[in-house]
Amino acid sequence: MTIQDIGLFQAIGAKMDYLNQRQSVIAQNVANADTPGYSPKDLVPVDFSTMLKAQMGSENSVKPVSIAVTDSQHLGDVNDKMNLDAKKQKSTYEVAPAGNAVIMEEQLIKSGENMMDYNMMLNLYQKQVSMFRIALGR
Repeated sequence: MTIQDIGLFQAIGAKMDYLNQRQSVIAQNVANADTPGYSPKDLVPVDFSTMLKAQMGSENSVKPVSIAVTDSQHLGDVNDKMNLDAKKQKSTYEVAPAGNAVIMEEQLIKSGENMMDYNMMLNLYQKQVSMFRIALGR
């Protein structure tokens, strides 16, 4: 068994691959900032609930889980109070006279967020590897 067979490392690697591809798309947006008629692109973030529904099958086969309340001091069903609506992406963008919709400030913010997420995944990966080294006595 290698370290790549562990689920946590596979998930971290997949997230880092996603962030790497997203950085390429953002760089392409910045490179085409002066191209007439160009509209910026971005990767769709992975939604865990959508992936879970796809793994579980159709929605008719998925049964909601409710919390058993055996005492009056227990919390009620939290699913009744939760709002699960996803955030809507803004639909209006500034458009240059040439028809270009790339806003450099937005692209730089996305790039900075992407870099912070990548660094977080890298630090998590390094911490997990060092934990394994400690556990193995190295």
